Amino acid sequence: MDTKKTVIVTGFEPFGEHKVNASWIAVQELEKLSLGEDIHLLVKEIPVEYKAVSELLPSLWKQYQPELVVHVGVSGMATSVTLEQCGHNHGYNRLDNCDFCPNSQCCIDQGPDCIMSVIDMEAVCKKVNSSSMGVAFSVSKDAGRYLCDYTYYTSLYLGNRRCAFVHVPPLGKRHSAEDLGRALQAVILEMVQRLEDHMDHNQDQDRCQLGH
Repeated sequence: MDTKKTVIVTGFEPFGEHKVNASWIAVQELEKLSLGEDIHLLVKEIPVEYKAVSELLPSLWKQYQPELVVHVGVSGMATSVTLEQCGHNHGYNRLDNCDFCPNSQCCIDQGPDCIMSVIDMEAVCKKVNSSSMGVAFSVSKDAGRYLCDYTYYTSLYLGNRRCAFVHVPPLGKRHSAEDLGRALQAVILEMVQRLEDHMDHNQDQDRCQLGH
């Protein structure tokens, strides 16, 4: 019997000014490194399209029953590897790679405004920042109201909050692809370790208080 935990890690295809998307390059570097013998790592490249995300994510959660899903995106403004604490349901008016955005400008009709990951990103950040690996980590509560935030919220909703989102800076801005791969490996292993501790917590933290 296979007792390995399944962890899915996704990156995005190129879009806009990002002719090479650092998120997918970093995920491919992670795949080379692996997450160890006890974890079955699956990686997927996600289109920068609202409709594709809405169709793909339910099938990933249902087919693989993952312990954790970690989505990785690129942020042109990022100077550190940024751990996103929560996803937001409203405000999606920016066109995707197909020149489309949802008429409702939201992820899930009648879903909560904001869903917080079950994982304490501040605690993860503190732990990996103390590891002296040469990569800086930070925490954010605003994933940007584009495909990153849309994907994160949808996955948090589908996966009962067993999800994380990591923003990486563009390649060459401060870190190499190898640096970003090692950074992903460190944060994801820490997330998996903390996940079991948090699964017993009650559900009263589903909504984050914006601005806090």
